[in-house]
This record gives sequence, C-alpha cells and structure tokens, in this order.
Amino acid sequence: MNKDTNKKEERKKRSPICTIMGHVDHGKSSILDRIRGTAIAENEAGGITQAIGTSMIPREVLVKVCSEFFSKLGQEIKIPGIVFIDTPGHEAFTNLRKRGGNLADIAILVVDVTEGFKPQTVESIDILRAYKIPFIVAANKIDKITGENFKPDNLLKGLASLDERTRNLIDTKIYELVAQLYDNGFNAERFDRVNDFTKQIAIVPVSARTGAGITEMLAVLIGLAQRFLDENLLYSVSGKAAGTIIEVKEEKGLGKTLNVVIYDGVIRKGDTLVIGNIGEPIITKVRGLFLPAPLSEMRDKKTRFKSVEKVIAATGVKIFAPLPNNVISGMPVRVADNDNIERVKREINEDVDDVIINTDEMGVVARADSLGSLEALISILKKGGIPIRKALIGEITKKDIIDAESNYKNNPLMAVIFAFNVGVSEELLNSSDRVKIIQGDVIYKLIEEYERWVEEEKKKEEKSRLKNINRPFKIKILKGYVFRQKDPAIVGVEVMGGILKVGITLMKNRKKVGIIRGIQAEKESLSEAKKDSEVAVSIDGPIVGRQIKEGDILYSYLSEREFRALKNIKDLLAGDEIEVLKEIAEIMREENAIWGI
Repeated sequence: MNKDTNKKEERKKRSPICTIMGHVDHGKSSILDRIRGTAIAENEAGGITQAIGTSMIPREVLVKVCSEFFSKLGQEIKIPGIVFIDTPGHEAFTNLRKRGGNLADIAILVVDVTEGFKPQTVESIDILRAYKIPFIVAANKIDKITGENFKPDNLLKGLASLDERTRNLIDTKIYELVAQLYDNGFNAERFDRVNDFTKQIAIVPVSARTGAGITEMLAVLIGLAQRFLDENLLYSVSGKAAGTIIEVKEEKGLGKTLNVVIYDGVIRKGDTLVIGNIGEPIITKVRGLFLPAPLSEMRDKKTRFKSVEKVIAATGVKIFAPLPNNVISGMPVRVADNDNIERVKREINEDVDDVIINTDEMGVVARADSLGSLEALISILKKGGIPIRKALIGEITKKDIIDAESNYKNNPLMAVIFAFNVGVSEELLNSSDRVKIIQGDVIYKLIEEYERWVEEEKKKEEKSRLKNINRPFKIKILKGYVFRQKDPAIVGVEVMGGILKVGITLMKNRKKVGIIRGIQAEKESLSEAKKDSEVAVSIDGPIVGRQIKEGDILYSYLSEREFRALKNIKDLLAGDEIEVLKEIAEIMREENAIWGI
C-alpha cells in the first residue's frame, strides 16, 4: 500500500479474502461448488482438493443469492465480491501469509455436523486463533439428518417445518459443536440466536449437496465482512501490488506461470516483480496478466483466461514472467520500482526469514514444500511442544541427516526429520539407522506417527532397562519335592507370581537365603518360568530344613533402587508382578516404614 497518500478518493474497498478450512471430506470444495455452480470436487482425485485454488464470487452473484435476505434487514451488499481460497483438507495450507499477518481476512470453518470436530478441525482453529481471523462455522451435511428432499428457500422456516424428532436431532448436533468450540476457547451459537457477533461464533446449518443454508451462510459472511472488516478492506488505488503465490504451474505456450492472490494495490503489465526466495529474492518483469472468468476456478482445466493490462486487489491472477526453476509456492510477491526495489527486497527477505529456522539448538528438523505449509508445520510442532532445530523449504539433504543425527547422543527422540510434502532419496533414507524420517502430506498424521514412534521408543528403552533390573517373583517350595538338601539345594517349586529367573537372589522374611542357579522342567533346562509353572530349581547357599523348608514362600530380593526403578515403569509389568511388588514392599516396610519411598 502506498503510505504516502491518504486521500479518500485514492482508497477503495476491495473484496474480502475468505479461506475455507476444515477436516478432509467435510465438504469444503463442495460448498464452493454449490456457490459457483461448478463441479471442481467431482473432478478431483477422491473428491479431495489437490492444490490450492481461488475463486472470485462477484457482487452481482452475491446480490442474486442474498439480496432478499438483506432487504428484509433493511441493508444492502456493499462489498465488490468475495475471493475464496480453497485450501486442501489434507494439508494445513491455511497458513498462507501476507506482510503483517495472514492472507485471509475471514474464514469459513466447515464441519461435518454428523461427525463433529476432527484433528484438522482443531488445526484450523489453532491457526484462526493465532492470526485472530474472524470466522463462521458451516455445519455441513444436514441432509444426512433431514433427508435429501430438504431444500428450503428459507432455512429457518424449513427447519421449523421439520418433525420434532428431526429438529431435536439437528439442535443436539449443533450444540455438540457449540460445546466443542467452547472446549477450544470460543463461545458459539446457531446464527439466528447470536446476540453479539464480536463475542460469539455463528454456526450455520448447511448442505452442500442440496443447497440448504448456503444463502444464509453467505449472508452471515457478508454481514461480518461489512461490519467488522470495513477499514481492513481499503486499498490504495495508486499503491504497488502485494500478493502471495498460490501455485507455480507450467502452461502450454507460456511456460512457467504463477497463480497469485493479490491482496493489496495494483499490478500492471511491465511492472517489476520481487518474489521471495531462499536466499536472494527473485527479480523479474510481468509480461502477461490473465484473469479467470467469474465463478470459475483457477485450477480447472476448462477455465478460460483473458489477458488484461492491470489487476486490482483483491483477486486471484495468473502472472506470466521469466522465472527460474526455484520459484516456491507460498512465497510473498511485491511490485517495486527503481526507487524502492532495495527496500522491497529487504522486506520480502524479512517475511521469509520470519518463518525459516536454522539454529544449533536441540530439536527436530522440519522440511516442507512451501512457505505457507512450512509455517503451518512449525505452528503444529510448537503447539505439541516439539522443539525445532531447523525448518526449511525443499527436499531433505545430507546436512539434514547430519544435523538430526547429532541429536542422538543427548536425546535420541530428537533425531527426527519431518518431511511434509517433500521427497527424500533412497540413499539418504537408508543413510543413518539413528535418524527417524517421518514423511507425509497430512500434518496431523505426521504428528500422530511421531507420537506413536516416541511411545514405542520409550517402551523399548524401558524394556532394555528392565533386563538389567531384578524382576519381582514369588515361589512356594512344594512339599514332598526336596531332591537335594544342599550344595546346591534342589527343590520343586510353584511360581505364584511374576517371572522366576536364573541368577536372582531369593529372600525369606527380608533376609537373603540363596541364589537361583538353574531351572528345570521335564529334564529341560530353562532360563525362566512364569506364573502357575511347577519346576525344579537349584539354589546355591541354603540348606533345606534350616534356612528354607518345605511349604516356605520365597520372594526375589530387591534393593530399594531396584524397587523404585520397577515402580517407575510398572506399566510394563504384568498384573501379577505388580501384586508381588506390593507384597515385597509390605514385607520390607515391617522393619523400615519408608523403604522404597
């Protein structure tokens, strides 16, 4: 924005930029399709949006859809339209940045009303909260409750006409969402019951399949934008454009092009473009600007583009310019001239450096394919309390392996590389058995895999520690089964609890009475015997009839250190082992009340 001029006539209201967020398969693209009258979702693999797109819904369409709703309120639609960013549900690309904040002015959080909150729903809310983005909730798929014939022109009248059971079920589902939003720090209510839109999140029941509630959802969105975003939607007519790269594409006849959301100012053919990069910003000239037709989607192969001389915020535009191979999506884009190009380059570097992390501190390594997705990954890792050593864009390198491996000695659980939407060569994948590489295209699944792996590693470590600790067991010397009285004593025993092992010291009434030298069953030597087993044991030290007798119950001897160690990992012990451990503690505390505490 041109900060040197504040004349009223040089500032106009732009369209708000709205991001549609939510869990995979909850219906984000389908809601946009219902608005646009297109079928992007049906053409996508598995019905899931595969790349970020933008859609411009012009004012005339909003008037056509919502004018009756607004006229009843004595209001009019003043915004020039809405620019929707359709974010992939299987990626946390909601974090597209602009200078000083988030690219989105407002958001729609789509939730399947029959399923409620899912991991990516919570991810989305975390990002909305972090950037203080106002949002509404589209409680989608109410047709699963009402039936597919529910297509009212007026949602509230339509809901009132339903039978009592169906109305109650919808209310129950809505209030489950209210409770889940409350658990995540937000007060909410059904849109027609909201008393204060500054304090409550509006929930609108909708069906992308039938169209029910879409008018009301758009009307609430427009109302919020006009009431609370007024100053934020002003742009300078003479200001230089600023935007964010949505996608880098190869176009037949043009070569590499940029799909960009322009959120401020004006861009013209011939302008100098400064593009964020790892290292020095890219400088190039705009050779062509192409706009998609209204209601079309920039990713749709059937979309027709028309060449234009200039583009004004806010909108999505395809930019043709000479570009190197290392252009990265999610990067900031700014128009500059000879007078301010150095300042713009510095500011863009600052934007990129705000996200990139590169320290020598203990932490994991994070890699992602774009600036926006890297920031989203960083945000989720930090929320999970996972420290980060490096967070960079691009494929995993040998240096990443070395950096991750250097954590191993001090903390093996930090010898990890997260690879979000980026590849790794087979050679690097197998180059270190000390480094765990977690790859995928869904952030919450990366985190879940890491948490599972951490739990497994902790259990492995604890089990290895168990090998070096005497385990608790309890045996009874069977009557009539004394095979030898001494040197060593050989007797038949029943294992009453725990695992009897060779080499363990026995105790009777807190006193050591010998060491298990051998275990035998049916003439076969064993290293251990479990509960309910009856075996013959050889014991160095005692004489049967003196230190030990038939019918005696003996326990494994544990030092206080061993007892405390076992107590700390008792989740790894069997139930009978825990019971024996308690009995040992009771026996030892007869003499010392604070033994093992």
